[in-house]
Amino acid sequence: MRLTLILPVALLPALAACGHKSATAVPPLSPQALAAVAEKPGANREKLARAVDALFTDPAASETRAVVVMRGGKIVAERYGKGYTRQTRFVSWSMAKSVTGVMIGMLVSDGRLRLDEPVPIPAWQRPGDPRGEITLRELLQMRSGLRHSEAISPPFRSDEVRMLFLDGRDDMARYAEDQPLAFEPGKHFQYSTSTSVILADLAARVLAPGGDADARRRAVSTYLRTRLFQPAGMTSMVPEFDASGTLIGGSLIHGTARDWAKFGEFLRNKGSVGGSQIIPRGWIDFMTTPSPREPDYGAQIWLNREPGKGQPVVLFPDRGPKDLFSAIGHLGQYVMVSPRQKLVVVRLGKTQDDKLRPVVDRLGDLVHVFD
Repeated sequence: MRLTLILPVALLPALAACGHKSATAVPPLSPQALAAVAEKPGANREKLARAVDALFTDPAASETRAVVVMRGGKIVAERYGKGYTRQTRFVSWSMAKSVTGVMIGMLVSDGRLRLDEPVPIPAWQRPGDPRGEITLRELLQMRSGLRHSEAISPPFRSDEVRMLFLDGRDDMARYAEDQPLAFEPGKHFQYSTSTSVILADLAARVLAPGGDADARRRAVSTYLRTRLFQPAGMTSMVPEFDASGTLIGGSLIHGTARDWAKFGEFLRNKGSVGGSQIIPRGWIDFMTTPSPREPDYGAQIWLNREPGKGQPVVLFPDRGPKDLFSAIGHLGQYVMVSPRQKLVVVRLGKTQDDKLRPVVDRLGDLVHVFD
């Protein structure tokens, strides 16, 4: 009788320990999660599989549609959400800005545009127009001084909405270029989709001077295809143009997740593909150097640095590589590049912009696996 009473009491610590262990045990990885990662990814395979899996299964990171991870030029992880595949073209949203920045760099390299001279926009060249002082460098670094109001409320008053979908949609460059100065050129950072459309218009002006809409469209499309997309192996890329033949260079370029990863690899290699230098290395250095007016922004690309006073934190500067940079698009599109780690991470999906912090944190976890 005594032994019967004593045994349950004696077993209590062991039972408690078992219960504690099961409560904290890491759940097993699903076959799908492990299959998404290469056998030798250059990091702990299970940790990488869990980091990728979290982007698809964590409700706070929803809705992730595609993830591609490249290490040293090779795909080491790749996964797609239901209904999406390697052949799916994904919209860039503002990742297009970084493509536009590269295109402008090629035109500078060709001698067709000059970085520190006023840009050749006829409407700004009239005597006494202060916009005539705006340089290409200032446009690239989002410090033109133009009155462009991005992502304001109500949305229909926001310049990028008006330009893309309302009164500016047929001639987006004219809408963007018609805005007056709000600040002295070069003195104030203002993230602006309209600015990237101005850059795209400049490309059309030098590639098809005096051309009609079709000529502008053909010239820019051919230039992008032959000078960037084909050499970099980005064969799925489809740029969109407005009715006036201007590339919608701040928002609308479509491509597969793998091709967006190739774009990141192109940037990681400073414009070199297969030993051929497509654009001067110095241009990629320029793109990834902080703007004088915003430390976490370069030239048409975001940097993993602390933002300026009053600006939100965009990436994860408190724990990520200092040389990491990223093309970033509306609703959670990312092409992250970490040169020190030889790493490119692509995440494509649909997450409201005010709910992106968990997505960025999960991406930070993924990058940290390679430390």
